[in-house]
Amino acid sequence: MIDKGKHNLLGVHIDAVDYETAVFKIISAAKQGQPFTVSALAVHGVMTGVLDPVHLYRLNNLDLVVPDGQPVRWGLNFLHHTTLTDRVYGPELTLRVCQHAALESLPIFLFGSKLSVLGKLSENLQSKFPELKIAGMMPSKFRQISAYEKAEMIKTIRASEAKLILVGLGCPRQEIWVYEHRLHLPMPMLAVGAAFDFHAGTLPQAPTGWQKNGFEWLYRFLHEPSRLWKRYLLRNPHYLWLLLQQRLQYNHYRFTQPVEPTHELRYG
Repeated sequence: MIDKGKHNLLGVHIDAVDYETAVFKIISAAKQGQPFTVSALAVHGVMTGVLDPVHLYRLNNLDLVVPDGQPVRWGLNFLHHTTLTDRVYGPELTLRVCQHAALESLPIFLFGSKLSVLGKLSENLQSKFPELKIAGMMPSKFRQISAYEKAEMIKTIRASEAKLILVGLGCPRQEIWVYEHRLHLPMPMLAVGAAFDFHAGTLPQAPTGWQKNGFEWLYRFLHEPSRLWKRYLLRNPHYLWLLLQQRLQYNHYRFTQPVEPTHELRYG
């Protein structure tokens, strides 16, 4: 197990861990019935914190933020000499957590995406892990919800007796959801984004070689250029420029200062 603690990457605190450590922390919290907030961040996720001080506060108050993208892992190694040999990829982390949840008889809850995607995801997960118990599922409403709707949603999740919840709302909405529910749900909450579509079979995953060499972003861009062009063609170069500034410790470079949220956004 590798756990080298949290490190500052452009102001965002990323955990230098491996899959084994991440799964151990998540499953331990699930068995103990403790809240435990988790996000798997690629470059886009890091930059949401860099560009928004309120969101930076949310990210830096999550329990575990793993390096989902290869460029994030490279950034940790480049700046802090963490010598990580692999990232902790959200879709792979999802499978490993589900495998251990099945072995430990820990029911899971699926929240987010569309009902059709949740149905396929549930079917595929249970086909891969026959002992996995899916306590419930709830699709996104794709809008902000009322305080009453939030209370009812929390009541439904708690009543399901799930021991952990997978959240697939897309970045940064899923991190906001996890942050805003951390005091209401006594279980690990994992913001895993595209893992829902990948494991449901509704979105193709990049080939292994593309992933290992840090070109997953290009594969996804080629499949969804109109939605992802700004994320990858503007924010990726910005990330690299800021990374270089942090490494060289330029005097004019300053980390974004986190600002505590003053109200809930209540995405649902």
